[in-house]
Amino acid sequence: MIDNALLSARDVVVEFPRKGFRSPPFRALNEVSIDIRAGETLGLVGESGSGKTTLGRAILGLVPAASGSIEFAGTDLTRLDRRRRRSLSNDIQVVFQDPYTSLNPALPVGDILSEPLLVRPDSRRGARERVRDLLDDVGLPSDAADRYPREFSGGQRQRIAIARALALSPRLIICDEPVSALDLSTQARILDLFIEIQERTGVAYLFVSHDLSVVRNISHRVAVMYGGEIVEQGDGDKVTSAPEHPYTQRLLLSAPVADPRRQAVRRRERLAVLAQDPGTARTTMA
Repeated sequence: MIDNALLSARDVVVEFPRKGFRSPPFRALNEVSIDIRAGETLGLVGESGSGKTTLGRAILGLVPAASGSIEFAGTDLTRLDRRRRRSLSNDIQVVFQDPYTSLNPALPVGDILSEPLLVRPDSRRGARERVRDLLDDVGLPSDAADRYPREFSGGQRQRIAIARALALSPRLIICDEPVSALDLSTQARILDLFIEIQERTGVAYLFVSHDLSVVRNISHRVAVMYGGEIVEQGDGDKVTSAPEHPYTQRLLLSAPVADPRRQAVRRRERLAVLAQDPGTARTTMA
């Protein structure tokens, strides 16, 4: 357990009913516990069906927890009603896996980005300027606001999705396989964008992926899921270079490191910045 964690999940259980009157429910998460500090990236890695996406959905309130607790900034999310849960949407946002279906094809990009701003009365004024700033933050030209998602590549669409998640200056973003639908060169550019945004704003990430090499590049700490349970978690460098659990070792063999020394140095530099100033790294994106 980490002191002063921004998000703290404890013994979370999620179950889904099976077909059949006598069939016991399927347990997708079995007493899962994680912590995420402000400004930190926790990489959550595991194969398809391991429960990693279900944990992200439980944090977002999209699936109910049968037991356990999920606390965000001291508030237990599992005990909130829908209205109070909606009020936290400013602080917790999501970037989904597929950039081709996560954006409304009928709306121009400017409308997509201004939608969350128009929900809040205090954000309506200056929404157009904010949209321009968001596009600039993710490396897209200002005239992108007048174009439709179909006019962009997959990597550009994911930049738009990231901009939408940033619109309300959240404290935590759930990144659900955000680069798995992209080619390798585009993956690298999007990962660099995530890192740059975090260093500038102090936002925290729960970065969900099935690819250990992707998680290795972006995460301060790593948690490994298998069969609905956390089987190993700890410092990102240790877990991704010298894992202890046999399942993590198999993941490592399937994701060799091209230059482990360079990646280790980069991770230590990011950890040093986080340790020096974990709170004030976050700035207001006006």
